[in-house]
Amino acid sequence: MTKEKPFFARRRILVSRLIIWPLAVVLLVTTSAWEQRPLIHGLIFLAGCVLAGVATIGRLWCSLYISGHKTKKLVTVGPYSMTRNPLYFFSAIGAIGIGFATETFTVPLALLLLFAMTYPYVIRAEENKLRDKYGEAFDAYVASTPRFFPRLSGCFEPEGYEVNPRKFRSALFDALAFMWLIGVLELGEALREAGIIPSLLTLY
Repeated sequence: MTKEKPFFARRRILVSRLIIWPLAVVLLVTTSAWEQRPLIHGLIFLAGCVLAGVATIGRLWCSLYISGHKTKKLVTVGPYSMTRNPLYFFSAIGAIGIGFATETFTVPLALLLLFAMTYPYVIRAEENKLRDKYGEAFDAYVASTPRFFPRLSGCFEPEGYEVNPRKFRSALFDALAFMWLIGVLELGEALREAGIIPSLLTLY
């Protein structure tokens, strides 16, 4: 009998939104303490853009393989041949990238800790569900593929793959969210510099 999922695993989208939107408001009125150090300031922002770009491409790659197949079969190719949870891996990279896009070290560290405290429960709950559904096939997949951090040598991609265009198109918007968030952060910085919104907090 499958155990009941932890609360966050059952309500992760709702809980994530309840965390993200208040955090976004706080970040709009937050100034980076590194703004007076242009080189450090610029490098932190560049790191954020690079990581957000990697996350966007990675999530699109995952969506190509999972769209239309998530509830129908056990996907073990493409990014899923390197790690059993590539969507969460790239999401973690994206969250850290958004954190660095605030041009601070405090925010990416806080987001990393938040991810590390919550998503392991989600991953375990989903693994239990997959084990109940696919049995020995999933156990074999677990034995050959890391849970979270990718093993690049395990990458396998087929010559062809059936994709559901409608579901993939829907996934495009989710994948681009990281880049859009960086745009919102830059807009917030411009509004603060113009004196339209206040700067209430300074973070390193």
